[in-house]
Parts: sequence; structure tokens; C-alpha cells
Amino acid sequence: MATEAFEEIAETFEFLDDWEDRYAHVIDMGREMDPLDDAFKVPATKVDGCASQVWLVPQVEGGVFTFKGASDAMIVSGLIAILRALYNGLSVEDVQRVDARAEFERLGLNDHLSAQRSNGLRAMIERIRSVTA
Repeated sequence: MATEAFEEIAETFEFLDDWEDRYAHVIDMGREMDPLDDAFKVPATKVDGCASQVWLVPQVEGGVFTFKGASDAMIVSGLIAILRALYNGLSVEDVQRVDARAEFERLGLNDHLSAQRSNGLRAMIERIRSVTA
């Protein structure tokens, strides 16, 4: 079910044996995202349940889902970049079929995120799923 962009991330993670290298790669992915315009950083786009500030701006055009996002935390920005690779370009039906927890498990991230980060990730996934429900 994963997109080609997500599969590329998974392949990269296979070569990164050390968690610190994976962590650095996640941060780099967040840094590479286009910045989110401040006009979108409003209460309506803010994700509750995250320890850091997180904004997701979803869009559905022609039945295809995409979103932009930002966070004030580097690692969370990287998680947003991974979620974008996982979901962007999917049909709204396929968004509902994605098992994000299993896909993140493939990357080995579930075991290395703090409880707060895991809760925030879950909140972001729930927001994405609610937009396409």
C-alpha cells in the first residue's frame, strides 16, 4: 500500500543501521520540506495532542489527497515529511487503507519515539484519516 516515495525512505532506512543515523535522516527530511506559510499556522490547522506545535493543511482534489505541514520541532518536521511520503498522492479511499503504524514499524521508528512523540504521531494520523473519511 505504501507509495513509491515511502518505499524509497524504507530502502534508505535499511542501509542506516544505527538509530542515531536514522534520527539524523528524519531531521534532514524535515529540513528539506518547503516551509509552511504563516497564514496556514492557525487554530483550524493545528493538531491537538502533540507536545510540539504542529499544523497540517490537507487538500483533496479530484479524489486525490495531499497535505502540507510544519512543526516547531525538528524531529516532528521529519515525521511530517515521512507522513507526506506515505499519504500524498493517494486516493481518499487508499488513505483509509494505509496502516501507518505498520509502515512506521518497517522504519523501526515506533521503538525509538518518546511516548509524547508517539501520541503526536497518532494525532497527526488521526487528523489525516478524518479529512478523508
